[in-house]
Amino acid sequence: MPLASLTLRDVTARPVLVPLKRPIVSKVGRFDRWLLILIDLYTEEGIVGRSYLEPYLERSARYLVPMILDLAAARRGQRLAPLDDFRQAMGSLHLIGREGLALIAAAGLDMAIWDALAKAAEMPLAVLLGGSVGPVRAYNSNGLWLTSAPEALGDEAAALIDEGAFSALKLRLGHAELRDDVAVIDSVRKAVGGDVKLMCDFNQGLSLGDARRRCRGLDDLGLYWLEEPIAYDNIAGYAELARELKTPVQLGENFYGPRAMHQAIQAGACDCVMPDLMRIGGVTGWMNAAAIAGAAGIEMSTHLYPEIAAHLMRVTPTAAWLEWQDWAHPVLARPFEVADGQILIPAVPGNGLEWDEAAVRRYAAGA
Repeated sequence: MPLASLTLRDVTARPVLVPLKRPIVSKVGRFDRWLLILIDLYTEEGIVGRSYLEPYLERSARYLVPMILDLAAARRGQRLAPLDDFRQAMGSLHLIGREGLALIAAAGLDMAIWDALAKAAEMPLAVLLGGSVGPVRAYNSNGLWLTSAPEALGDEAAALIDEGAFSALKLRLGHAELRDDVAVIDSVRKAVGGDVKLMCDFNQGLSLGDARRRCRGLDDLGLYWLEEPIAYDNIAGYAELARELKTPVQLGENFYGPRAMHQAIQAGACDCVMPDLMRIGGVTGWMNAAAIAGAAGIEMSTHLYPEIAAHLMRVTPTAAWLEWQDWAHPVLARPFEVADGQILIPAVPGNGLEWDEAAVRRYAAGA
């Protein structure tokens, strides 16, 4: 079927609240269940494109769902062309702002459009984008929150390794004192060994002064990166930390659009980047950002959305690590497999997302 023949007929956006095997506890709050907004984009030709959003806060669905439907209504009856569609969506938002929820809504539609086009071409998304299907190395981000005593985190780290023979884990830091963070790192190291890479995330929990002291105290502990120690938009502060620290500074899950990433790189605010698909602008925004990172020679990792992100890592010039979580698994008909620390992209048309409709009904927000 020619790609140009796909015409937007309708879009649905369904919020669900799924249970988490390990509650999320970080500097940004505690989450015992996780909000997903499932997007289904219907075409006149019968092909359905799918994506989902993870906007954190349960109440955000009441704002995001109408925005998604409004953006879709403006394109009803039009041919699907993601670059044109994304440009049109961004242009329509000039007067109210192109960041925050507006960009997130546009990104959700963009991901669904690309899925529909890949299905129409009978290609996996990675292949449609010019790459190939294959494994993508990942780190396990399913645990190691600010919840447990150091010795308990050691046991949890070992269990996380076993979930997919992982060679890398994400550990959350920002405990009451530097010595507490050191104790946690020491416990995890003893449990998993020195060869396992530890990506450490502060979730923006420190002031700049505290970040200077604490990150210097952690700088010789062999951590793979230090992620978001301070507020994401303190670019000058990040530039200072990146200059002073030996451990790479990771930034990017809060970049709203590729231009924000370019500005951070130009300012020397980070050593590596990890855009989030709902904020960077979906598949279209990611591909633009990947070109920027590639030109700068900066490693690019993913944040959330492991299924779609796996396809994109196959076409990212400086691809580094995929962040793996199983948080969407309760509503997926066929979760992606993980083996030997790699996520395995299924050789099926599209991005591989299919809903378990019985589970969707069970976990419907308000059900």
